[in-house]
Amino acid sequence: MPEKKKFPVGIDNFEKIIKNNFYYVDKTEMIHSLIRNWSEVNLFTRPRRFGKSLNMNMLQTFFEIGTDPIVFEGLKISEDREFCEKYMGHFPVISISLKNVEGMNFESTCAAMKYAIGAEALRFSFLEKSPELSETDKKMYKALTMVSDTGDFQMSYSAMEKSLLTLSTLLCKYYGEKVILLIDEYDVPLDKAFQYGYYEEMVSLIRNMFGNVLKTNSNLYFAVLTGCLRIAKESIFTDLNNFEVLSVLDVQYDEYFGFTDTEVHDMLDYYDLSGHYKEVKEWYDGYQFGNTEVYCPWDVICYCKKLYADPDAKPEDYWSNTSGNVIIRRFINRADSQTKNDIERLIAGETVTKEIHQELTYNELDSSIENLWSVLFTTGYLTQKGKTAENQFCLKIPNLEVKNLFIKQIREWFRQTSRQDGDTLNQFCNAFSEQNPEKIEELFGNYLWNTISIRDTATAKKENFYHGMLLGLLGYKDNWIIRSNAESGTGYSDILIEIPESRTGIAIEVKYAEKGKMKDACIKALSQIEERKYAAKLEDDGMRSVIKYGIACYKKDCRVVLGTS
Repeated sequence: MPEKKKFPVGIDNFEKIIKNNFYYVDKTEMIHSLIRNWSEVNLFTRPRRFGKSLNMNMLQTFFEIGTDPIVFEGLKISEDREFCEKYMGHFPVISISLKNVEGMNFESTCAAMKYAIGAEALRFSFLEKSPELSETDKKMYKALTMVSDTGDFQMSYSAMEKSLLTLSTLLCKYYGEKVILLIDEYDVPLDKAFQYGYYEEMVSLIRNMFGNVLKTNSNLYFAVLTGCLRIAKESIFTDLNNFEVLSVLDVQYDEYFGFTDTEVHDMLDYYDLSGHYKEVKEWYDGYQFGNTEVYCPWDVICYCKKLYADPDAKPEDYWSNTSGNVIIRRFINRADSQTKNDIERLIAGETVTKEIHQELTYNELDSSIENLWSVLFTTGYLTQKGKTAENQFCLKIPNLEVKNLFIKQIREWFRQTSRQDGDTLNQFCNAFSEQNPEKIEELFGNYLWNTISIRDTATAKKENFYHGMLLGLLGYKDNWIIRSNAESGTGYSDILIEIPESRTGIAIEVKYAEKGKMKDACIKALSQIEERKYAAKLEDDGMRSVIKYGIACYKKDCRVVLGTS
């Protein structure tokens, strides 16, 4: 039996994937589309981890002079021999990734930018001795590649602004062929600059670099840029009339970023994992790009690799763990009552209707909650399911992975905001040891009213949400020993607390009150504590007295009943 192909986790080098027997979902038809729908400057905006970098490397591998045609044998693009003969390996290609161009200040980011450009320029070291170039040309090239004793590129600021134009001019002169320019993750430096306070300086640099190389550059055949956000034209792409933006709303190229349902089926079949199709779809599908529903490829590959090694592996959050989720926290922190209600509806699987602004500057992101809705959409935290007659979009959370991310961020936000009022939180905790169910009910009800609730269809998941909130509040007491889902008696208690100073134990069982029957749910909770002997662990640990609570929750209300000793 032939050996299965390896999983290309974290590999965005196209040739390496093909030549080293990694599994590849064939997206080479994108090359056809790019030539057939030719635009001089193309910007693809997609969320992170949707194959942008791999597609860019595929384009470089196909078009670049000196490419190995064997790499594309057996792939869809190779079926068009005439096209391949005309375009494959015929162009000088400049390929720059800005994904690592970041820093705490403008100077460090400029150093990273110089490295990205200088390292690419060094790939063309033959230019320095080329008879096709004049001495002036060679000096211009040298200005891009000079390195100090410490290994830093010594490129001047003015040389950096003109660097891509310079390199395209020299390569066109050397080869006698126009240049293809690829710029991956163009907006990363802008995002970091916005976060760390040097945005205007970064905008100026990027605007000048892009303007020089993309505007009226006779040496350019075409350019492709990728990023997460579509930055307003007046901010970066001033006067670029040869510019086409292809976002998640556009039908063109909709199937080339992300995996389609057919591609996921094929992958699962190949690895004999078809029985896991349902959970793969629930967790990682649901994104709508143009007319195509797609899965996050990073998630599918990571989970399939884990499943292949362990058939009992459960789905995990892979996508959000690859980067920060600052935008979600910013959104929740800014949420007013209406927005909190919208978030609750989204988590419940419903849609909300919003106006989407695709072109924003980073300075506008925080100017209104409406702009943050737009950013959540363009960065993949929300997806669209059609438009209204008023041209607004119906937005929803795409899948379980992103839903769980929202819930996680809500819990963290709740934990941090609740701790800002230490006096109230201390009263709440002390009410448990003081056997004061009325006070617990009052304060817990206030917390519930002011947070974002989870309206899940599954009772167990709703109970988990309230359980998690309660744990977060009780965790304020550093000197209390708190256990969650601890084995005790003949089962697993929701929450067990030991207070060493008074040797007091507390057993808490949380129930979701279906149809609002709060008292019945509290009685059921207390009965479960008794029947399953949840107090046994506390008694074994030497607690002299044990207090028992049944807590029922329904939407944003609660009921607390004290059990008998």
